Amino acid sequence: MPYYTQLGEIPPKRHIQFRRPDGALYSEEVFGIEGFVGPTSTMYHIHPPTQVAGWKKLYSTKTEYVETDVMRMRHLQSQDCTPKGDPITGRVVLLGNVDVEMSICLPAETMDYHYKNGSGDELLFIHHGSGTVFTSMGTLAFGPKDYIVIPKGVIYRMVFDPVAAGEPASKFLCFETMNTSHFHPPPRYMSKKTSQFLEHAPYCERDLRLPTLPLTHDESGDFEVRIKARDSIHSYTYDYHPLDLIGWDGCYYPYCFNIDDFSPIVGKHHMPPPTHQTFEGHNFVICSFCPRVLDFHPEAIPVPYHHSNLDSDEVLYYVEGNYKARRGIDSGSFSLHPQGIPHGPHPGTIEKSLGATWTDELAVMCDTFRPLHPTMAALEMDDPDYPASWAKWKPGDKPAKDESPDTW
Repeated sequence: MPYYTQLGEIPPKRHIQFRRPDGALYSEEVFGIEGFVGPTSTMYHIHPPTQVAGWKKLYSTKTEYVETDVMRMRHLQSQDCTPKGDPITGRVVLLGNVDVEMSICLPAETMDYHYKNGSGDELLFIHHGSGTVFTSMGTLAFGPKDYIVIPKGVIYRMVFDPVAAGEPASKFLCFETMNTSHFHPPPRYMSKKTSQFLEHAPYCERDLRLPTLPLTHDESGDFEVRIKARDSIHSYTYDYHPLDLIGWDGCYYPYCFNIDDFSPIVGKHHMPPPTHQTFEGHNFVICSFCPRVLDFHPEAIPVPYHHSNLDSDEVLYYVEGNYKARRGIDSGSFSLHPQGIPHGPHPGTIEKSLGATWTDELAVMCDTFRPLHPTMAALEMDDPDYPASWAKWKPGDKPAKDESPDTW
């Protein structure tokens, strides 16, 4: 996490007596990663967090990939996805590897349980909808275009607000670490001595929204907590409310960051994708392509140059706006360009972009350093004609009088 914080009631020193109003001790829990040498938080529970029962396996979460030996560009169209499940069971994995999985969710039901990912961190990107994440470390209100970082081990319940008439169904992306790594800001944005965001960083501590009160739920009863671990979902029963912290402090906690608070880095000539980087885990990065001033050299070409990113697969999820380098792409589209195949602007888009001074594109990108594999759900969304969309034009061709280059 970027910086130390605290919420609720805590004692003046770690690992000393801290008593409840009835005289019993609160239960202290050190909650962190990397074997006590990574970021941690210290929590104080009303009840011992070890008091659980009724454990059982519910279902497998092991992802089956297909076409693992196929390498081609893909366009996945998620615009017609049907809402199903809740914010956990409704997730549909589309692409992934041993480092990261990407899923999409349009929840149709409410969660009547709490959830903990014991396998990896989660980064949720809210495309449509608003609501509240009730976590063991406090409350996070969220809305459209929020990133929600939920570290491994945090118990939570995600509640969406009712969708108003005429509004799109609630929809979010989930990026999940599969290799025990964690979501962090890029190290080049951070001070090596203090972990403070540096002046050149495109966002900083003021842009992060941390958990707030209400924090403590002191209730008795039967409460189900589902835990993801060992490629399965397991069910546990608590006889007290699992969000029973009276307070905590430290550097390991969930938070929100809205993509509109990302301040793009711009230049005289076209800037490369790393300037848009927002988060990273081991062997992958997450980038935010946001509305921004375009390159200001008088002869600048403002759309991306053709490139072969020889070590990375590149996935873009198109949120809104006009992505000037692509044709046939709409809000809700995914594009996948695998490592080793050159990709770049569609024919006609370079000339059309000349003289542009502003772009309103908004997209979320994931670059991975191992090949990404699709699932059957991804194949059902796949546009088989996408790889040929660069071949419908040759140098010297011009559009008909009534034809826009965007239709080529």
